[in-house]
Amino acid sequence: MYDFANSGYTTVVITAVFNAYFVAEVAGNAPWATLAWTSALAASYALIVLTAPVIGAYADARAAKKRLLAATTMGCVTFTAALALVGSGDVAAACVLVALSNFFFGTGENLVAAFLPEIAREHALGRVSGWGWSLGYIGGLVSLGACLAYIVWAQSRGAAAGEFVPVTMLITAGIFAGASLPTFLLLRERATPSAATSGSAREAFKRLAATLQQARRYQDLWRFLACVVAYQAGVQTVIALAAVYAEQAMGFTTRDTLILILVVNVTAALGAFLLGTVQDRIGHVRTIILILVGWLLTVLLAWRAQGPALFWIAANLVGLCLGSSQSAGRALVAYLSPPHRAGEFFGLWGLAVKLSSILGPMTYGLVTWASGGDHRLAILVTGTFFVAGIVIVAAVDVKRGRRAALQS
Repeated sequence: MYDFANSGYTTVVITAVFNAYFVAEVAGNAPWATLAWTSALAASYALIVLTAPVIGAYADARAAKKRLLAATTMGCVTFTAALALVGSGDVAAACVLVALSNFFFGTGENLVAAFLPEIAREHALGRVSGWGWSLGYIGGLVSLGACLAYIVWAQSRGAAAGEFVPVTMLITAGIFAGASLPTFLLLRERATPSAATSGSAREAFKRLAATLQQARRYQDLWRFLACVVAYQAGVQTVIALAAVYAEQAMGFTTRDTLILILVVNVTAALGAFLLGTVQDRIGHVRTIILILVGWLLTVLLAWRAQGPALFWIAANLVGLCLGSSQSAGRALVAYLSPPHRAGEFFGLWGLAVKLSSILGPMTYGLVTWASGGDHRLAILVTGTFFVAGIVIVAAVDVKRGRRAALQS
């Protein structure tokens, strides 16, 4: 249910509505607008990179995942609602609020992922992760559908984007808050505080330092985290800039883009649900390579598309790859992580994803800025991240990595 709850934030704020609104309305389509958007996201991801492993180690030491998750949820909901106050020209305020809301979202995403090893058996990690991510895309559909219904109603009464987009921020924040309640009412914290630690921030740093000193023991996990940095750079670029590309390169209207993202969420839910079962059957590495090949094909189709037909095909392939790649990565990290240090290792996973979230969108933003707004060139450059991911993940030995996790 938490996957269901928090997905509306990425779908509406980061992917479909506020990003395009920021570029076109808040920043007035300035040449630096896309770079400003990606820079705001990069700042939030940099903050997550600095804090995620320590927060994860602290959560393990104090068995505090649920309490910290509640705090991050309140933070994301509050700053998302505050985006309703942003209007034309409020670039600085928009950047600060987006950075803060995304920081709390990303930190919460790491914390909820650390519950996976507690609620799924070893042979079903892919399936359970896939179910959660699939339900997450349904949550994104609910939030986006509610926003689209309001936008259609507002436009029928002659409202402009500066009037209806702020209201969609309130809708998104409200759905996130309400849908997260089952998690806090029903989910149990199964971990227990470590008797050997105080649970202080200093102790969290000590645990993280010990993990880094033992890096050789977890060589396959570290190799996969390097793979995550590579391929997630491409994934995060698509998430952050899909609506921008649709409107700037393909000429889509806001309504066209919302309908597109709605359909993509359906295919993403199917991808996460189906590929989770496939992952448990054919293996983690093979599944991820298959998904990354699909991402490469998607990038090439989007680059070649001159009209809506081919772009729609590419967008639905994005959905299948998006849901499955996110779910598959989370499941493999759970498989390669020591069971008693899940929060810490999912903090490292979060660090890898957020590094990629800086690398990918910033690369895209810099390419568009340097090329005078050539979004097609930027999307083509994005494909190189998936090639790097395939090369790195092919060297991961999953069985050796699992033995190392269980022996720690």
